[in-house]
Amino acid sequence: MLRTHTAAPPILRKCDMTSFDKLYINGAWVDSTSGKFIDVINATTEAVIGHVPEGTQADAAAAIAAARAAFEGWSETPASTRGEYLAAIAAKLKERADELARSITAEVGVPFKLSQRVMVGNPIHTFGAYAKLAAEFAFEKTVGNSLVVREPIGVVGAITPWNFPLHQVALKVAAALAAGCTVVLKPSEVAPMTAFMLAEIAHDVGLPKGVFNLVSGFGPVVGEALATSPDVDMVSFTGSTRAGKRVSELAAQTVKRVSLELGGKSAAVILDDADLAMAVKATVSFCYLNSGQTCAATTRMLVPASKYDEAAQLARDAAQTFTIGDPMGDARLGPVISDLQRSRVRSLIQKGIDEGAELLTGGPEQPEGLAKGYFVKPTVFGKVREGMAIAQEEVFGPVLSIMAYDDEADAIRIANNSVYGLAGTVWSKDESRALRVARKIRTGQVDINGGPFNAAAPFGGYKQSGNGREGGVYGMEEYLEYKSLQLRPPKAAA
Repeated sequence: MLRTHTAAPPILRKCDMTSFDKLYINGAWVDSTSGKFIDVINATTEAVIGHVPEGTQADAAAAIAAARAAFEGWSETPASTRGEYLAAIAAKLKERADELARSITAEVGVPFKLSQRVMVGNPIHTFGAYAKLAAEFAFEKTVGNSLVVREPIGVVGAITPWNFPLHQVALKVAAALAAGCTVVLKPSEVAPMTAFMLAEIAHDVGLPKGVFNLVSGFGPVVGEALATSPDVDMVSFTGSTRAGKRVSELAAQTVKRVSLELGGKSAAVILDDADLAMAVKATVSFCYLNSGQTCAATTRMLVPASKYDEAAQLARDAAQTFTIGDPMGDARLGPVISDLQRSRVRSLIQKGIDEGAELLTGGPEQPEGLAKGYFVKPTVFGKVREGMAIAQEEVFGPVLSIMAYDDEADAIRIANNSVYGLAGTVWSKDESRALRVARKIRTGQVDINGGPFNAAAPFGGYKQSGNGREGGVYGMEEYLEYKSLQLRPPKAAA
């Protein structure tokens, strides 16, 4: 449970314990009008490791006003110059990579090596990529007698989650700044530290005041202030589907653009000609990435009924290689983010048992030898039916459901039997067959035979997984408006 207080503990600027007492608004560090602070908890030790200000509606309004005032100047800044700022931020992130990774491991519980490679490596790449894209992008194009111009949409409210705390910030902030927008960022109050480090970096590189603003706090206060403000032109939100619906409802009152990246219940479709051992091992690994706290995680593994027993044994064996423990050590699986999240995941595991799924490994109990920490056993369920909660709800923990299918058409039907449509995988030794099946799965992205993540490709979902796309040129285009300038055709020569 999040704790708030009014007395600010001393600032401790060490990697394992860092506190931030001020918000970043209009190029300066300022006190929150609440005078309160939110404790940040280490997911492994359950100890308080720092605090951030509890922002208010007034703080959000001040940040929005600063972003509005800065918009004209930033939007008219040459795109190549905007790119230079982003490149400088990428360089500073790289300099502080170890500190950033340690902070994410402490807050979220991600194994340190994964924090270095993914949680920090991806944001460095993202800022660098948008630095280049800003300089190369064609903001104008002639179409007949029209000059079609791409212009920044304006002030952007960016609301980001805790599971990839710096990566999701980078996807929004770098793309918006490259497009010429100004930003007010509300990071997750559960894992906010790296957002403050980014604000320090933005200040250090001399980003013009008001271009980037940071207000920490709770969603119903700061997040809703961004969604409702008539001076915010767009809200980009990543988080739960429930919260995304609320953002959409509020934003509709001012008809602002809304981009949503929400939940998922992705299926790994393993066809009958696939390399079963390889496919199962990869599916388990992706399901358990970040302790299962990944929106695109392949949490449903679909296997031919004739191969169920073999697949179940392979999945059980793979899951049992995921050692649980200190993410700064050699453990492959750290804790989930909080006591609340642990309780939710355990409740769904118990519901899977109660509804008759076959528990192959794991379970709802606290792992042995780990009295502290929000740990959940790596769990695999077999014989999961489509109507079960674990087949339909986003667990957001290390829980895999194995579902048997009759034939290819049945596999596609089961994969699409979800309110979500974010991601998925297809496995087959025949790539053309895998592509044919992938085209029939209603999701925003599908990996073929373990194809690696492509940061330049669009990422986003169908159905209740959201709308809009992040990544590459597609992510930057989310923050641009079209304007058509109709030109008078030149007179024909006499």
